Amino acid sequence: MDEKTIVKKVSKVGIFGNVLLSAFKLIAGLLGNSGAMVSDAVHSLSDVFATFIAYLGVRMSMQPEDEEHPYGHERLESAASLILGVILAVTGLSIASTGVHKLMAGEEIPVPTILPIIAAVVSIVTKEAMFWYTMYYARKLDSSAFKADAWHHRSDAISSVGSFIGIGLARLGFPVMDPIASLFICIFILKVAYDISKDAFVKMLDTSCGKEFEDNLREFIEKQPGVQQVDLLHTRQFGNKIYIDLEIAAKRDSTLVEAHDIAESVHNSVEQQYPNVKHVMVHVNPGNS
Repeated sequence: MDEKTIVKKVSKVGIFGNVLLSAFKLIAGLLGNSGAMVSDAVHSLSDVFATFIAYLGVRMSMQPEDEEHPYGHERLESAASLILGVILAVTGLSIASTGVHKLMAGEEIPVPTILPIIAAVVSIVTKEAMFWYTMYYARKLDSSAFKADAWHHRSDAISSVGSFIGIGLARLGFPVMDPIASLFICIFILKVAYDISKDAFVKMLDTSCGKEFEDNLREFIEKQPGVQQVDLLHTRQFGNKIYIDLEIAAKRDSTLVEAHDIAESVHNSVEQQYPNVKHVMVHVNPGNS
């Protein structure tokens, strides 16, 4: 199965699954007198937009290099992840606003029926399954946008756990727990939104790949034939890809052809060893004789 087929398949499952689940939870929340379940339904509905944006981001990032974008379009995936984070944050704040309004209104809060409890259980099972399904293919594609979408499913599953607890306590004689459950859902959603947005920012700002990765890479390069040592090593993240600027030392009396062959060998070896590396720029310095 090629990448484009996988992207379409995962996106369809996410969109249609969330539409059906959102409709079921919304009806259960309205008919069952549960504000927490209505909030949960809104969260699920936001997943529809999230999956659609993830789909667009991944498809656009697969476009080949062109004259205006000689380094490719991988950062579009990070842009999609950033938009997902914003959607999650807005969703969470909207849910919190509804919960706070109910708590501050001072009106009698209706006790939920058994229907929202059933909806919460169905949501937990369904969304956890969608998390593992989406994450499996996200790792296969090494897609940050689909990983963000998978965590969106997981956040929905956990928010449904909050709904289940709040609705259950409301039915046991503590109706105030239903709007409080909405606030719990908001806090978790905002945490996930922060994590997703932070990861997107990191990948859009040419952040290095970290000391552990660079130490491992340096050790690998210095084992290559003809390389005396690594003089300079810079890495930067470009979406879900990595670019490397490298200076190596070779024997001082090497011919131009020999130095070129060493550089080309290092370039090819690094790209084969590290699949996420899109390009290596290699400069050869004169080392010891």
